[in-house]
Amino acid sequence: MPALRPAIDADLPILQDIERAAGKPFADIGMTAVADDEPPTLATLREFQRAGRAWVVTDAADRPIAYLILGLVDGNAHVDQVSVDPDHAGRRFGKRLIDHAVRWARANGLPAITLTTFTEVAWNGPYYERLGFRYLSAAEETPGLRALRTAEAEHGLDRWPRACMRAELATWVFD
Repeated sequence: MPALRPAIDADLPILQDIERAAGKPFADIGMTAVADDEPPTLATLREFQRAGRAWVVTDAADRPIAYLILGLVDGNAHVDQVSVDPDHAGRRFGKRLIDHAVRWARANGLPAITLTTFTEVAWNGPYYERLGFRYLSAAEETPGLRALRTAEAEHGLDRWPRACMRAELATWVFD
């Protein structure tokens, strides 16, 4: 079984490659701007990695094939990015990484995990809903989530329906 471990410095350029590959399916559904978007910078990835909130799933050669970086927003864990190389999709590596993030958040006394996502992309909003996340109304969005959504809109991501989601850690169902 592929291993899940903390990201190391040598992984960071590979995480960018994973992000570029994971973006390609967006082009197939007409979201070329998303597909062409640049991955997080090495400096950004390094910040998460050095904070102990960047994890990878690796293949038998210990090469990353999926990753998750976890932020902190308004007292909750926040999935900043989770991506799986499309060559390894459908094997629940994303769920495995999210489960790990939930365990980390529980161990650190956080009540919930949040994310922002496209609502009408099958492997985004509907997927997270199946995992146990729920959509937040605008009134439920915390100041930090509103700031993230504003930044996403300024980046052009609101050309497609987007929303914030949240899952309570106490009720999370692990695989």
